[in-house]
Amino acid sequence: MTDAPGTYALLLCAAEEQSIEVGALGDMAVRPGTYVYVGSAFGPGGLRARVGRHARGDGALHWHIDYLRAVTTLRAAWYTHDPERRECLWAQTLREQARARVPCDGFGASDCACSAHLTRFESVPSLSSFRARLREQCPDHAPVEQVGEGLLE
Repeated sequence: MTDAPGTYALLLCAAEEQSIEVGALGDMAVRPGTYVYVGSAFGPGGLRARVGRHARGDGALHWHIDYLRAVTTLRAAWYTHDPERRECLWAQTLREQARARVPCDGFGASDCACSAHLTRFESVPSLSSFRARLREQCPDHAPVEQVGEGLLE
């Protein structure tokens, strides 16, 4: 992962049930499972800076993901340095998976028409299946890579 711009997905694990407040969205039930949050990084520092901030979990609670990140463990990140903004496509692709659930309407989608940029799964979704679905919908999509928890900071 470099400081070039791109799209990313954070794979977050929740071990216990709890309720959190997510800024103006209000209360959200967090249940055990894997949460996948999709975002983009087209500003200074690109993907390395944005994903690094999420990995550290530091800073003020600014984005919706900051509230969820405070009560989950970051396990991996999927990313692409595709120069096109792909976060809505990624979020849609994840929402369409058979066992995907949207745990909080509007989460991460305050600047687009998507229902949410957060999905919840009982177990970790397959990167290879995700890649295949993206290729079907967008044949010119740049490669999607993965970085594990030890390489995120």
